[in-house]
Amino acid sequence: MKQNIKKKHRLGVLWWYLIIVVLLSIFCYITLHKLLLPYSISHEETGEMSLGYLLYIIIGLFFSTPAPFVAVLIIYLVREKKSVKQLFKDIFRTEKPVKALLVVGFFCALSLIYAVTYGERNDAAWYMFIVGFVVMLPFVGIAEETGWRGLLQPELDKRMPFPISVIVTGLIWCVWHFPDWLDPTSRHAGDSMIGFGICILIWSFVMAAIYKATKSIIACASYHAFMDAIGAIYDWNALFDPFPGNTPANIYRIVWLIAAIVLWILADRNEKRKRLKAIN
Repeated sequence: MKQNIKKKHRLGVLWWYLIIVVLLSIFCYITLHKLLLPYSISHEETGEMSLGYLLYIIIGLFFSTPAPFVAVLIIYLVREKKSVKQLFKDIFRTEKPVKALLVVGFFCALSLIYAVTYGERNDAAWYMFIVGFVVMLPFVGIAEETGWRGLLQPELDKRMPFPISVIVTGLIWCVWHFPDWLDPTSRHAGDSMIGFGICILIWSFVMAAIYKATKSIIACASYHAFMDAIGAIYDWNALFDPFPGNTPANIYRIVWLIAAIVLWILADRNEKRKRLKAIN
């Protein structure tokens, strides 16, 4: 009986999250991609700062990219009756910081080596990568990963096999990005949707593996921010989203995916050993 109640409770949390994200996405689509888009286009062309563009920035900053975080925040405050302080404790909780640093560092190094070897540099100085990471960590990394890996992926893992839960998370994550292709001022404008979809799917395996191995939202957020920060000094779309893609890009994707799957398998085996040890 208690297990059934607990299962229903989990289902409720999952549906709460999805409904809130959908509602926020609809709100952002109407405001950013319909009502306020002309102001963004005008600013792109003239550099003029208008009230409409200011609203565009504010809504994008606090409701568009951070929609996963906002959804979890609402669940904490309204449904779970928890505090904002507790939410941030959960975000920054890392039981094994050294392990988390090594795991995230490995995937970051893998991506940076690929970028340095095959990437197309833009005119930005190297220090802009650091600036980009500092900005991306709260406004992209934490803003997204609090929801995608902090809630959605673990809840789906309870209901379906790992590969399926990752694919479902990746599909939701990809569809959530779709309005970016409708915005000519977005970074993804003109980008390959198929290439981006492949990137998101592989990235979902990487993020899920990082969370499985570390149980740390901030670890996932740090990797997410690192990857986006690469775009501050390299042509991100040409580097990660080409389709069908050149040989280096496709080799990198395969290595990326294999490394993630191996990490997840090792972490899963470690969890099972701990459970058996606790029973015995």
